[in-house]
Amino acid sequence: MNAAKPILLVTLFFCAGNAFTQQQSKESDEEPAAVVELGGAAAHGLTGEGASFGPTVAVEVTPIENRLELEAGVTALFRRHSTEWSADLLFKKPWTLSNKAELMVGIGPEWIHARQLGMTTNSLGGEAVVDFMYWPSSGKHRFGWYVEPGYEYKFGPGHEQSLGVNGGLLIAIP
Repeated sequence: MNAAKPILLVTLFFCAGNAFTQQQSKESDEEPAAVVELGGAAAHGLTGEGASFGPTVAVEVTPIENRLELEAGVTALFRRHSTEWSADLLFKKPWTLSNKAELMVGIGPEWIHARQLGMTTNSLGGEAVVDFMYWPSSGKHRFGWYVEPGYEYKFGPGHEQSLGVNGGLLIAIP
């Protein structure tokens, strides 16, 4: 009976050490709770609206690992005699290219509030994007860069279409 106690203690020690090591590696591989995207946006109208530029901010979460990411964002675009605010919700399919790079393809609805030459319009639209994320450190993803080209179609007056690109800083929220 006395010989069983040391064997039991040694076994518990090794099992606890193994569980601790697995917990540490699991924590270092964990995805952040959310990713904030801060950057700039540029768009060029395909139906004669011209080019516009402005800031953009978005928050991205992962409800289903490796299958679905949701991104909610707001963009303000400015051009001569025109201001456009848009809010979108994108449903993205992610692919991990390496431990530093990710690629996502997404689509979703958009609400557009535009003011041009004193007239204000509100319309719904659709958006399709390809999102490339680069995380410089191969460990935890804390800060990174993104580029997101996209296509937008407005269902409102004029059925405007545009090609655009967003890009900027990624900040992971643990």
